[in-house]
Amino acid sequence: MTTAALFQSILASLPEIVVVTGACILLILGQFVRKGQEQFLVWATVSVVLIAALGTIMLSGEVRPAYAGMFVTDRFSVFFKFVFYLATVLTLLLSQKYADIEGIGHSEYYVLLLFALSGMMIMASATDLLSIYVGLELTVLCTYVLTGFLRQERRSNEAALKYVILGSVSTGIFLYGVSLVYGLTGTTQLDGMAAAVTGDPLDPGLLLAVVFIVAGLVFKVGAVPFHMWLPDAYEGAPTTITAFMSVGPKAAGFAVILRVFLNPMVAASDVWIIVAAIAVATMALGSFVALVQDNFKRLLAYSSIAHAGFALFGVVAGGADGIASVMLYLLIYSLMNLGIFGTIIMMRNGDFSGEVIEDYAGLAKSHPGLALLMLLYLFSLAGIPPTAGFFAKFYVLVALVERGFVMLAVIAVLLSVVAAYFYIRIAMVIYMREPNRAFDPALTPLVRATLAFTAAGTIGIGLFPAWFLRFAQHAVLGG
Repeated sequence: MTTAALFQSILASLPEIVVVTGACILLILGQFVRKGQEQFLVWATVSVVLIAALGTIMLSGEVRPAYAGMFVTDRFSVFFKFVFYLATVLTLLLSQKYADIEGIGHSEYYVLLLFALSGMMIMASATDLLSIYVGLELTVLCTYVLTGFLRQERRSNEAALKYVILGSVSTGIFLYGVSLVYGLTGTTQLDGMAAAVTGDPLDPGLLLAVVFIVAGLVFKVGAVPFHMWLPDAYEGAPTTITAFMSVGPKAAGFAVILRVFLNPMVAASDVWIIVAAIAVATMALGSFVALVQDNFKRLLAYSSIAHAGFALFGVVAGGADGIASVMLYLLIYSLMNLGIFGTIIMMRNGDFSGEVIEDYAGLAKSHPGLALLMLLYLFSLAGIPPTAGFFAKFYVLVALVERGFVMLAVIAVLLSVVAAYFYIRIAMVIYMREPNRAFDPALTPLVRATLAFTAAGTIGIGLFPAWFLRFAQHAVLGG
C-alpha cells in the first residue's frame, strides 16, 4: 500500500480511530477518577462520540474506499453510524443515575461501550468478510462482558455465560461459511464474491457457504432458530446494557446483512426462501411467546425478536425501497425501544427494580405524564398510527407488495395484530388497574432529556415519515 493510499485509508476510518483512541485514553483517565466524580466519565464518553460524529459528517460527501477494498465510508455506512451514535449517547445519558444505583459506574463500563461502538462502526463500513468478522467480534466481546457486569447477581452471570457459549458457536459457524466462500471463489471481498457467483444454478457448495454465513449473522440479530440467548441475556444484563444491545448491535447486524445479502451474490431464489422462512418463524415465535411473559425485560426481548422478523421481511423485499424501509425501521425502532427501556431504567430506585409488568399498575393515577410517555412508546412498538412505528411497518409492507410478496405481507400484518395484544395489555395495567405501591421514579435531568428526545423522535417521524424515508433512500442510492 502506497503512502497516499494509507493516508486515504486512515482518513476514511478517522471516526473509528477517534472512538478507539478515546476509549484507550478514558481507560487511563478512569484510574484517577475518585468516587462521586463518575459524572466526568459520562460526559467524557459522550464527547468522544460527538467528535466521532463530527468526523463522520465531514467524510459523508463522497465514497471513500480504504484498506485495499476491505472498508468503505459511504452514505449507507454513515446512516448506520449515526444510528449507533444515537444508541450510544442515549444509553450513556440513561446510565448516569442507574450506574450509581447499581454500583457499576466504573471506567471499564464506558470504555467497553466505546469499543462496542467502534466494532459496530466497522461492521457498517466493512466490505470484506474478514473485516466484518473483526467488527463483529469487537462488538460481541464487549457485550459479553457488559451483560455480566452485575457481578453479584447470579442471573447476570448466567446470562453472560449463555451468551458467550452460544455466541462462540455462531461465530464458528460464520467463519466456516467464510472459509467455504474463500475456498470456492478465491476471495472474501463482497464484490469479488458477486462476480464469482453469476452462474445459474448456484453452486451447491457456495449455497451451503451462504447458509452458514446467514446462520452466523441472524444469531446477532436474535432471529429464529438462533434466538435462545436473547431473552436470558436481556433479563440478566444491566437494563442500560439491555437497552443498548436491543438497538446498537442489532442495527449493526442488519447493516452487515443488507451489505452481504442484497449483493448480487445472493440473487439465487433458494437463499431468499431461507431468509423468508426465517423472517416468518422469527416474528411468529417472538409474537406468541411474548403473550405469556410477566417480566417486562423478558417481554421486550421477545418483542425484539418479533421486530427482527419484521425487519427481515424488508430484506426479503430487496431493492432500494426494501433496503431503505429496513434502515428507516431500525432508526424508528432505536428511538421507541430506547424510550420504553428508559422508562424501566427510570423506575429503578431504592429496592424497586420495575422489571415486573404488575409493578406499573396504576402508574397513570400518580404520574400521568410518565404513563402517557409509556403509552406513546407502546403504541409505536405495536404499530398503531399516527406513531412512527406504524410507518416503519407500513413502508416494509409496501416494499413487499411492490415486489410481489403479497402473502408475506399478509402474514406480517396478521402477526403484528398478535403482537399488538401484549403492548396493549401493558397499557391496560398502567391505566386500568389500581396502584399497589407508591412510585418514586429516578427522574434526573439526563433521563428527562433522553425521554423527551425519544418521544419527540417517535412523534416527529410519525408526522413526517416521507422525509425520513427519502433520507434513507438517499443513503442507499447515494452509495
